[in-house]
Amino acid sequence: MARLVSTLLVLGLLGGTAAAFAVTEHLKLVRSPIFRTQVDNKVFSPVCRCSTEKARIHFRLRQADRVTLSIESSDGKIVRTLVAGHFVRRGGFGRYWDGRDDSGAVAPDGVYKPRVHLAHQHRTIVLPNPIQVETKPPHLTVLGWLPRGHVLTPDRNFRHERLEVRYRVSEPAHVVLYVGGKQRSRSRSQQVTGIARWFGRVNGRGVPAGPYRVTLAARDIAGNLSPQVRVGTVFVRYVRLPHRIYRVKAGTRFGTHVLTDSPGVRWRLGPRSGTGRNHLVLRAPQNPGRYVLTVTVGDHQAHAVVVVGPGP
Repeated sequence: MARLVSTLLVLGLLGGTAAAFAVTEHLKLVRSPIFRTQVDNKVFSPVCRCSTEKARIHFRLRQADRVTLSIESSDGKIVRTLVAGHFVRRGGFGRYWDGRDDSGAVAPDGVYKPRVHLAHQHRTIVLPNPIQVETKPPHLTVLGWLPRGHVLTPDRNFRHERLEVRYRVSEPAHVVLYVGGKQRSRSRSQQVTGIARWFGRVNGRGVPAGPYRVTLAARDIAGNLSPQVRVGTVFVRYVRLPHRIYRVKAGTRFGTHVLTDSPGVRWRLGPRSGTGRNHLVLRAPQNPGRYVLTVTVGDHQAHAVVVVGPGP
């Protein structure tokens, strides 16, 4: 009798195991009621005021049902219900999550998952698409910059025509270079180290001469923009005379430096004109009076007044 009971028990266990295996294999063959799940902006910042301030959740239903779409935290708690008992036809369905909970507060930084409940099928499915909320901006450090002397001369003579700023970021981010308060370049990659460059031109033309404040900022993958970090002031110069007024005697020679990186310049003083280098020696007109000295490099000019007094 004992042997019979043992045999029946073993047979029962084997039968139960076989049934469970059959059920499991059958469930594997049953297609999920939800497919083609997708989340755009898997990492986003609800406070960035940019294109990545929301995450779009999208999936397709194999048959119509009443859908409740929620966002759950990593510990399984519901932080936001986007749709409750909404009738959805067969096909595509999607909603946006703005990174806030049901009270309207920004959800803590962390990883969340969309959860779908199908009322007619009595099924709850957590989508395999994690969403990360990140609100902290990256930290950016300026390591150094060129040109030396902080003078930029974008006159196409291949000298001092490039501004370069070396930087390091605390996380992968696009780095934005601002010159004079305007965005002038943005890194293509999101490397943690790199060089921001600008060639002193806008729409193919050199910017006006003068001082320009240079700053950097970094925007991370989530869209958070760091505060602008000051680099310094760059001076755009094409050609400049060191003095606004020159006082000389009639008929005498006088000299002046020309601040430029061009090897040659053109000059005009009264009726006379000529060419020279970055140090000019000119003869004052014979007649006393006020004359304009014009020095030209390419399409750029510098002017000064020459006051000619009576000769010796």
